[in-house]
Amino acid sequence: MAIKLSRLTQQLSPFRTSSLGTPQPDKRSLRRTVVVYVLIGSLLPLALLSLMTYNLIYNVMTNKVQTGIEATLKQEAASLENTINNLDFASKQFALDGGVVDEVAAFLQEPEVYKKLQIMTRINEKINLVNFTNPYLGVTAYIMPKAEDPVLFSNLNLYSDVSFDKLPPFTTYNGGNYYGPHRTMYSASDNTVFSVVRKVRMDDDSEVYVYLETNYNQFRKILNNESYGIKVSHLLINGDGESTYIDLDDKPELGLNAKWKSGEPLADAYKGYRDFRYTSPQGWQLVTLVKKSAFNSEINAWFVQLGLLAFATLGFAVLLALLIWRWIYRPLNKVNQQIVRMSDNRTTPVSFTNVEEFDLLLTSFKEMKTRINDLIGEVEHKEKEKSRIEIEKLLSQINPHFLHNTLNTVQWLARMNGQKEIDRLVTLLVKVLQYNLGKQSLIVTMREEIEAVQNYMELQRIRYDYEFEFSLELDDAAMAAAVPRFLLQPLVENAIYHGASESNGCVTVAVRSADGDRLMLVVEDNGEGISEEKARKLLEEDPEGRKQGLGIGLSYVNRMLKRFYGEQATMHIGSKPGEGTVIAITIPRRTKEEFHD
Repeated sequence: MAIKLSRLTQQLSPFRTSSLGTPQPDKRSLRRTVVVYVLIGSLLPLALLSLMTYNLIYNVMTNKVQTGIEATLKQEAASLENTINNLDFASKQFALDGGVVDEVAAFLQEPEVYKKLQIMTRINEKINLVNFTNPYLGVTAYIMPKAEDPVLFSNLNLYSDVSFDKLPPFTTYNGGNYYGPHRTMYSASDNTVFSVVRKVRMDDDSEVYVYLETNYNQFRKILNNESYGIKVSHLLINGDGESTYIDLDDKPELGLNAKWKSGEPLADAYKGYRDFRYTSPQGWQLVTLVKKSAFNSEINAWFVQLGLLAFATLGFAVLLALLIWRWIYRPLNKVNQQIVRMSDNRTTPVSFTNVEEFDLLLTSFKEMKTRINDLIGEVEHKEKEKSRIEIEKLLSQINPHFLHNTLNTVQWLARMNGQKEIDRLVTLLVKVLQYNLGKQSLIVTMREEIEAVQNYMELQRIRYDYEFEFSLELDDAAMAAAVPRFLLQPLVENAIYHGASESNGCVTVAVRSADGDRLMLVVEDNGEGISEEKARKLLEEDPEGRKQGLGIGLSYVNRMLKRFYGEQATMHIGSKPGEGTVIAITIPRRTKEEFHD
C-alpha cells in the first residue's frame, strides 16, 4: 500500500522530481509557462489593438480605392453596353426596316445596270444619313458572303478578303452577333473596333448581312489605363468564357488563351493581381486588373511600423517574465521539496513557506493525503467483501448443481425399482429446475415458456392429487415469438395457491395474437377472486400484499415487463369476489434478434 500511495502522490504532484532533484522531462516547466503567459498578457492587447487598427485602416484604404476602381469599372462597362445597344439599334434599322430591305431586295433582283446604279445611290444615301446621325458608327456595309464579290454596299473601302469567320466572337444579343475587339475592316486604318453582324430579313432565300463597326476612336474612349490614381489593366471575356482582349504587359498570351467563368479566380500567373469584375446582362464580362503591391502600398508601410512596435514589446515581455520567475522560484522550490518528502513518508509534517498561496497549496495537499489514506482503507475493506461474495457466488452455483445430481440419482433409483410415479415426478421436477435455474437463455420462445408451464402444472397436479384442471388456449402463430424466461410461471403459481377453488378448480393459460402486432398472455382461474382494492394494491406492489404472498410473483413479472418492454407492456387484473381472477398481459411481438439488439 505504501508503494501505491507513493505512486499516487507523485502523479498528483505538479512538481515531481527525480532522485537528483532535477525536473522530469515529461513535465511542463513552470518557468516556460510563466514566460509564455506573460508574453501572452503583454502581446495580446497589442495584437488586438493592432488587429483593430489594421482592420480599420485596411478597410478605409481598401474601400476608398476599391470604390473608386469599381466606379470606374461600372462607367466603362456602361459605355460598352451603350456601344452594343447603339450597334443593336442601328443594325436593326439596316436589317429590319422595310424601306431599306426593299431597296436591297430590288437591287438584287434588278437586271438593268442603270437601275441598279440608281438603287445603289439611294441605299448609299440612307447609309450616309444613318452614319451622320450616329457619330459612334464607322464602317457600314451590306455583305453577301457566298457571292463572288461579297461587299454589296459600303460607306468605306474594305479589305478584299472580307470574312466573318476571322472575327473574334464577343456576344450574341437581341438576334445580332457581336465581335471584338478586333482590327477594323476599313483598309486604310488599323484601329480597334467592335462590330455587329445581323442577317437582313429577305423574302427570298438570299443570305445578306449588314455589318456595322464602331468609329475609329470609340474603343479608346471606353477603357482607361488609370483608375483612382492607380495603373490598371483590362480583360474582356466574351459570352463563351473566352478572353478576347487584354492590355496587361505581363504574359498577355495566358489571358487570351485561358477559359474564364464568372467568379473564377485568376490563373496562377496573375496571383499578384486583384481583379474587379462586371458581368453584363448582354453576356460578356469586363475585368479590371490591379497589382496587389500598388493596391496595398500604404497598408504595407504601416504594417512594417507595427511589426517594429511588436518586436519591442516582445523584448520587454521576456524581461518581465524572467523577473517574475526569479521572484517566485525560491518559495516554489520549497513547496516542491515538501511535496516530495510527503510522498515518500505519509506521516511527514508540513513545513510552510510563509507565502499565502503556496501554504494554501500545501494545506490542500495534506488534506488530500488524509483522504487518500481513508480511500486506501476503504479499498482494502471492499476487496475483502469482494472475496467473500465470490465464495458465496461459487457456493450458489455448486448447491443447485448438487441438488440436480441428487435428483438424477433418485430418478435412476426409481426407474430401477419400477417406481414410475416417483420417476415421473422427479423427471418433471428436474425439467422445472433446469428451466427456472437458468440453464437456458434469458430470452426464450413462447413455445419453450409454455412447455415449462406445462411441466410445472403437471408437477403441481401430482402434488395436489389432481384436484384441479389445467387447460391451454394457444395461437400457433404466436409460439415463435420471444419473451423473457419465467414470465408465466409466477402468475400460474398465484392462480394455483390463491385462485383455484378446493374442488373442481381450473386454471387456464391463453396466448393470443392481438392488434398491432402484439401478444396477449392470459392466466385465468375460477377461485374465490379478490376485491378491486386488493387488485389495485397488488399492481402497485403494496407491501402488505407481498407479506401475504400474493404480490411476490406479480412484483417479479411487473419488473420483468418494465425491464424488457418499458411503457409498451400493460398488465391488468380483473376479479370479483366469488367469480375468479383474470390476469392479462399485453406485450409487443418480438424475435430473439430484436431482444439481442
